[in-house]
Amino acid sequence: MSITNPFITSGYVSPHFFCDRVEETKLLTSTLTNGNHVALISPRRLGKTGLIYHCFNQDSIKGNYHTFVVDIYATKNLQEFVFELGKTVLGTLKSKGRKAWELFLNTLSSLRGSISFDINGNPEWGIGIGDINLPEATLDEIFTYLEHADMPCFVAIDEFQSIMHYPEKNVEAILRTRIQKCRNVWFVFAGSQRHMMSEIFVSPSRPFYQSTRLMSLAPIDCEQYVAFAQNLFREYKKDISRDTVDAIYNRYDGVTWYVQSILNALFTLTDTGSLCTPNRMEIAIQQIIDQQSFAYESLLYQLPQKQKEVLIAICKEKKAMNVTSRSFLQRYKLTASTVQAAIKGLLEKDFITFDTGTYTLYDQFFAQWLLKQLIV
Repeated sequence: MSITNPFITSGYVSPHFFCDRVEETKLLTSTLTNGNHVALISPRRLGKTGLIYHCFNQDSIKGNYHTFVVDIYATKNLQEFVFELGKTVLGTLKSKGRKAWELFLNTLSSLRGSISFDINGNPEWGIGIGDINLPEATLDEIFTYLEHADMPCFVAIDEFQSIMHYPEKNVEAILRTRIQKCRNVWFVFAGSQRHMMSEIFVSPSRPFYQSTRLMSLAPIDCEQYVAFAQNLFREYKKDISRDTVDAIYNRYDGVTWYVQSILNALFTLTDTGSLCTPNRMEIAIQQIIDQQSFAYESLLYQLPQKQKEVLIAICKEKKAMNVTSRSFLQRYKLTASTVQAAIKGLLEKDFITFDTGTYTLYDQFFAQWLLKQLIV
């Protein structure tokens, strides 16, 4: 595959385009291959999903295990969870050959009549969510396959804290009961909301208490990013100064997605044989924001007025704490009840995040765009 820009902003390509995480990869790989489940907790956009794919690409795992990565961020209930799990398992097995996917389909008796096949005889997940009438029964069938698969399995469930919003109140118990019976499958429960993930895995009253090894991610070291960026620029007969990478890293606290996005834009802006210097960073950032401005305008327009006012207040604070304190309320002419109601809605819509007592805007490019609108 030809890579025109080596700074990948979505998905996973290969170890060559993956920055560092050497120790984290060793730890996650070793923990899984030694028979442990893992709860992987880190803020979003710090690279936990990329780390999972990178781990699953290691020689000790690739070819020795079936690996499945299920994103349940958009799921709203157990039925949708089962739908995404089944869809991912079948989609992954399709590339493993007929024997692999036939075993799965033979186990999936409740939905076998809904599976369609393409002109080459390969199965397609043509099932609608409504076809899963008995989600727990279908879940049992999927777990039966995992337990009896021809190779041991690793299943990573991304944004695992989403299950806390399901209307079914016993999802944790449902999953824990099935998982603890498995001897052929180990799980990575990845989540970005630290307080919710901690509630699931650290609280003694919850089903998953003491059932996993806990692992967290910190930003990649700046020195590693400098070397990574310079090496990739030079591979394409370009160069980037150390000061430029330092400036990007410090501006966005080393958060992987922002660093990668700006390096991607800078790589495009740098001609072959040229050196990229810090003065181009603002150009790259503005280019990214301009490309998203229409989406940002639409998002802001759709917000109820009170949520918009609270969002703007948090944006101005950059890192908002004590949002119901008298000083905060007076500064932005808000009431405590307005703030509490608005924050609930903003968190649900992912406009803001909450961690260690601090509220921030989830998308820092959006925050920069919004501040500019307020100045204008």
